[in-house]
Amino acid sequence: MATFTFELVSPERVLFSGDVDAVVLPATEGDMTVLAGHAPTMTALKTGFLVIGNGAGSGRRILVRGGFADINQNGLTVLAERALPAEDLTQDILDHEILQAEMAYDATNDPAAKHAAESAIAQLREAKAALNL
Repeated sequence: MATFTFELVSPERVLFSGDVDAVVLPATEGDMTVLAGHAPTMTALKTGFLVIGNGAGSGRRILVRGGFADINQNGLTVLAERALPAEDLTQDILDHEILQAEMAYDATNDPAAKHAAESAIAQLREAKAALNL
């Protein structure tokens, strides 16, 4: 399978940089899989798991909270507002993330912002359930 260059950057650090077979993105329009040769695209990300495919049928999961993905001829770059590797997630961390999303929901009257916060809360609760926390 053909590979491409992928870089995942959060405000704190570079979480991944290297060649991959595939990356599944939690795009605001719906999950999308990026493979080598993908058409140039830029998309916003919602809260959800980004999955880095290694070609062996499994992948590394990273919980992202917002950001942007840029697919171009050089590969894929993701600039995440917040990114947490699944192996680092604990019940306390997810509870804190849910609380932050609930506070964002309560702090706005903008319907679009309320919808985004509501979606983030649901995704974080799903992540918590999926990780059996």
